Amino acid sequence: MLKDKKICVVLPAYNAALTLRKTYEEIPLHIVDEVILVDDHSSDDTLRVAQELNIQHIIHHAENKGYGANQKSCYNKALELNADVVVMLHPDYQYTPKLIESMVYMIVNGVYPVVLGSRILGKGAIKGGMPRYKYFFNRCLTLFQNLLMNQKLSEYHTGYRAFSGDVLRKINYMVNSDDFVFDNQMLAQIFYAGAEIAEITCPTKYFPEASSINFKRSVQYGIGVLWTAIQYRLQKWHIAHFKIFEI
Repeated sequence: MLKDKKICVVLPAYNAALTLRKTYEEIPLHIVDEVILVDDHSSDDTLRVAQELNIQHIIHHAENKGYGANQKSCYNKALELNADVVVMLHPDYQYTPKLIESMVYMIVNGVYPVVLGSRILGKGAIKGGMPRYKYFFNRCLTLFQNLLMNQKLSEYHTGYRAFSGDVLRKINYMVNSDDFVFDNQMLAQIFYAGAEIAEITCPTKYFPEASSINFKRSVQYGIGVLWTAIQYRLQKWHIAHFKIFEI
């Protein structure tokens, strides 16, 4: 706990057997009260490794439901446990767990209700091996989103996020996609609800064991991101109404 706030780390896992142990061992367990791992029907030994690590809460999907559906299970369990702060960390060791304390401190001290670990602030993305085409599209999509949503984030696409429990209870994340665009829909919902989002610089690593989507899935994701930003603007202008923005 920090300042009597219950801290929960959620790990949306899929085929993370080779990196889960290293990720888990760097989580600052002296402040983290609960760790939740949701295994989205991995085909490797993710579930066995999680059990060996004695992770407190392990949820196993009987079938592969998708990245967004995995996070829904993560957040539902965290809120069921009455978490005050929820940190979403990919267990593929692409993001360092050593930043959890810094992200959480901003929330428990009431500075910001949401904190993102940004790969784009500084030179962490390219230095860590992000493919050039992904970096280019990341910048293009982020520019488009900032313009339509009247924000100034360095990126909307990081998989390292910390939320206050109050923010998660305020947005209707259960109506979001079960696929990768879930992440962007959540940020749009948070901004629509009037909450602010902070960012800290986060180094990142790209290596064979780290999770990544292929070019085709990246294009599908990009289209979903653009549509989410357009929906946000249309709703703000009262031209259309979308279910994801129902509070």
